[in-house]
Amino acid sequence: MDDADPRAEIKELLRAGDLTALLRRAAGLHGHYCPGLAFGVAAGHAALRRLGFDNTGMEELVAVVECNNCFVDGVQMSTGCSLGNNALVYRDLGKTAVTVMSRKTGGAVRLALRPWKPDREGASERDREAAELFRRVVREREDDPAAAARMSELWRELSFETVVKTEDELFDIRDVPADFPAYAPIFDSAACSVCGEQFMETRGRLTSGKPTCLACAGAEFYEVDGRGARVAAGAKGGKSGDKG
Repeated sequence: MDDADPRAEIKELLRAGDLTALLRRAAGLHGHYCPGLAFGVAAGHAALRRLGFDNTGMEELVAVVECNNCFVDGVQMSTGCSLGNNALVYRDLGKTAVTVMSRKTGGAVRLALRPWKPDREGASERDREAAELFRRVVREREDDPAAAARMSELWRELSFETVVKTEDELFDIRDVPADFPAYAPIFDSAACSVCGEQFMETRGRLTSGKPTCLACAGAEFYEVDGRGARVAAGAKGGKSGDKG
C-alpha cells in the first residue's frame, strides 16, 4: 500500500476496469459475496469512469445511496465514499440506486439497477435454486448449514458473473443536476454530567443546567438499522443504555 495514497491500488483497479479484483476487496469489507455487493461495485466504477477516479475522502466526491443493503458496501469500496468520511448520504427510499457527484467537475450521475430477480421468468435452474435457498436461509432464518454453504457458493458464482456484465445491462444511467450537501460541520465536544462520556455538543440536552447526552437524557435520536432510518428513544441512566 502507498502510505501517501491509501487508495492508490484501488484507483489502479478502477482505471483498469478490474471489477473482479474490486469485488474481492469489497467482499473483505462486506463479509460475503452476493449479487447486491457486485451491483454496488459495478455502479461505483461506472460513476467514477464518468466523473474521475481520484478521491481523497475529503468530501470532494459524494455518493447518495437510496437503500441500506449489500449494494451500499460495493458502492463504498468503489467510490471511497463512506459514512465515516461524511461523503455517503443515505436516503431511505428503498431503491437500489446511487447518485455520485463530483465537486471537482460539478458533474453528477445517477445509476438505478434495472429490474432483477433471481427467480425471474426465464431464469436458469441455478438462479432459481439460489433464490429458494435465499428464502430459506436468509428470509426464514432456517438453520441448515448445508443449505447456507450451497447458497454462498451460488451467490459467489453469480457475483463474479455480475461484475463482468456491461453497465447498460445492469443499470439505467443518466446525468443529473448536482445537488451537493453542505460540507460536514465540525462541532465541539461536551462531557455528559451523568455518564461522563464525551458527545458532540449539538447532540445533547441541558438537565438542571448541566450538559447531558441524549442517551442519559432519555431523548429521541435517529437510528439506522436493517429496517431503515427511524426515530429511537434513549434509555436514561448512563453507559451502554443501562437504566438508572
